[in-house]
Amino acid sequence: MKDMFCFQCEQTAGSVGCMGKAGVCGKQASTANLQDDLTGAMIGLAQVAELSKPTDSTTKVMLEGLFTTITNVNFDDEVLQKRIADVHREKALLGATVDFPDYKMWDLWDANEDVRSLKSLILLGLRGVAAYAYHAWMLGYKDEEVNAFFYKGLAALANKDKAEDLLPLVMETGRINFKCMEMLDKANTESYGTPVPTTVPLMVEKGPFIVVTGHDLKDLHTLLEQTKDKGINIYTHGEMLPCHAYPKLKAYPHLKGNFGTAWQNQQKEFANLPAPILFTTNCLMPVKDSYRDRVFTTEVVAYPGMVHIDDNKDFSPVIAKALELGGYAEDHPMTGINGGTHVTTGFGHGTVMSVAGTVIDAVKAGAIKHFFLVGGCDGAKPGRNYYTDFVKQTPQDTVILTLACGKYRFNDLDLGTIGGLPRIMDMGQCNDAYSAIKVAVALSEAFGCSVNELPLSMVLSWYEQKAVCILLTLLHLGIKNIYLGPTLPAFVSPNILKFLVENYNVTPISTPEADLKKILG
Repeated sequence: MKDMFCFQCEQTAGSVGCMGKAGVCGKQASTANLQDDLTGAMIGLAQVAELSKPTDSTTKVMLEGLFTTITNVNFDDEVLQKRIADVHREKALLGATVDFPDYKMWDLWDANEDVRSLKSLILLGLRGVAAYAYHAWMLGYKDEEVNAFFYKGLAALANKDKAEDLLPLVMETGRINFKCMEMLDKANTESYGTPVPTTVPLMVEKGPFIVVTGHDLKDLHTLLEQTKDKGINIYTHGEMLPCHAYPKLKAYPHLKGNFGTAWQNQQKEFANLPAPILFTTNCLMPVKDSYRDRVFTTEVVAYPGMVHIDDNKDFSPVIAKALELGGYAEDHPMTGINGGTHVTTGFGHGTVMSVAGTVIDAVKAGAIKHFFLVGGCDGAKPGRNYYTDFVKQTPQDTVILTLACGKYRFNDLDLGTIGGLPRIMDMGQCNDAYSAIKVAVALSEAFGCSVNELPLSMVLSWYEQKAVCILLTLLHLGIKNIYLGPTLPAFVSPNILKFLVENYNVTPISTPEADLKKILG
């Protein structure tokens, strides 16, 4: 008998599934099973909600529960038990005349492989959408259609078992995610301004500092406010890097730079760090003793024994730890993975569209021959150097658009410029796939062709569930010829993969040389 079953992330054991005492991500079997129990409880809640009227409280509990089950978010069994109780409480408050028991997730894991594959695409996609909806919610932005789909999608996992009924829901998940990313883009830009191109140093200045990791802009803003004039510098990490490009955030002089490289290097880069680390969302790895006393969590992130900052957002414990540790005695030079000393960000759709005429003229003149979107999630599994090598080998007359944490494989490279624009343009976080889509649509309209006819290729890396919902969005929009790696998802069955290959030409990556030759001819 399996101790657990989880195959939702790219690193899953043997590209089949984690089934032992612990997952590759570090979560124990007890934690994985509680996450299944939480998911089953939410499916029961969704079925009840279809017969009644869910409240904002119901939806918030649903968003928190879905976000909690994303890879590398929550390792704390006590917190998971509390979330399950919250779901049960909300279900009782709805007062439906018909009750639905918690869904047993083994009914899904043991289902026909094609049904399991389609249901997994819906479930994992919903987890990704929930993360984006949660961030927008924290900034006061909501969408009723997006919120309603969480109930519809989860309920379908229990009451639909035919591929012909599930496939449309897979595509609808992609549509809803696009709407959700649009909402989050609006929430971020209306709250903090339109991102502008910004050069970010990797040097850590001497003195007390705090490292902020995750994705949440509001948490960073709150911390910046609470650390004003306290002699404490703030450094972003991982997916927080694009925050430097938002005018309202970059206006704080103590937002100094970016610490370290990709999220999967944290256990080495955080070792004996003379500063606290605040985790605002996922990408938390099992905490090592060498920095255990300086990790703080907030929002849905939780790890046993760590100090958690609750909804009151009093970051005093983090600030006190920064002053106690004191930071580096001298300026501390750091580099990117390729030895670069700075990176750039802020090339969202607002910036790129403002110079669209220059870009279009460069394409018409032959100065720009091809665009590559090389982005997605990073991870520790071997094979991800492909993306570094791919970017290095792209011709000088091509442009690399990038987003999400996969960019850390190459974002410190200096590949020169085209028409005054850098050849590598960081469009932001994973949710800023919305920016890339906006730019692609604008280019297609300018050239009077479809997106699939543009000199644009998408070479994507995936790791967790937000990458799943973005892929579903691309499929919903009919975008084809996507190169995907470093391995294909374990939850995609052979028949479903055949469908994706035949209808969308989703292609596994091979080698940079072979793929570039295939793309460019």
